[in-house]
Amino acid sequence: MKPAEQSPDAIAAITDPGEVGRAEHNKGDRFVITVGNVFAWLFPILMIAICAQVVLRGMGHNQAWLDDLQWWLYGAAAMIGIAYAVTTNSHVRVDIFYDNFPRRKQTVYDIIGLVWLFLPFIMISWDVTLGYGLSSFFTDEGSSSPNGLHNLWILKLFVNAAFVLVAIAVWSAYVRALSRLTRPALWKQMLFAFPSTVFAVNLAIYYALVGWVMMTDPEADNMRKALRAPVFDDFKVGPYDILYTVVAAFVIAVLLIVLSRVFARKEG
Repeated sequence: MKPAEQSPDAIAAITDPGEVGRAEHNKGDRFVITVGNVFAWLFPILMIAICAQVVLRGMGHNQAWLDDLQWWLYGAAAMIGIAYAVTTNSHVRVDIFYDNFPRRKQTVYDIIGLVWLFLPFIMISWDVTLGYGLSSFFTDEGSSSPNGLHNLWILKLFVNAAFVLVAIAVWSAYVRALSRLTRPALWKQMLFAFPSTVFAVNLAIYYALVGWVMMTDPEADNMRKALRAPVFDDFKVGPYDILYTVVAAFVIAVLLIVLSRVFARKEG
């Protein structure tokens, strides 16, 4: 019985979102919740930093590093909070129809939202912020204030790493939702998440080829030059320009699904 149902006089209940639906959680879900619970302690530290800066500023002793620390703490906690919200389904759902759908239809909508829309966006965000963080690292980017927090690349690389945790949260939640409809064999996971599967394969091909070109071509001493290699060219199909790497990702994704299906049948 839920705490709010124990007494007709109860009007509110405090529940740990990380414990809701624990019986359904997989290892990925529990990992995200554990990390989220650790990073939740950043919020009281953030409150202390804010209050300390207000007091010190009022006394005429402004500390630029405290201003920077607030951004660092909030940025780290917010990024981990996204993953936690996905796992616990505690994010704001702006959908007036969802609650009235039958459970199966809700699950289908969850799957579409998670791996057809959200996960590809997370992978794009990871791809974009990787260069953002690396450029900050190689230039040893610091604070705009002389007495601020330097080594800003730590935060920027952390943002990129946090997208990996969000991706783990999304995929784990997806597998949990898929298990309500069918046995979530690997080939089914990749098939029902086909856009995300193709996108992930495409990223793997892209970075593998960039690394290969940079190692084998002496003139390709940076990523920009490496991307000029013929393997990154495209071809026309009507009015569209299609990259060779995209076609390869589509073909390899299909092959991975077929091979996973064959191995699953043999094991069965």
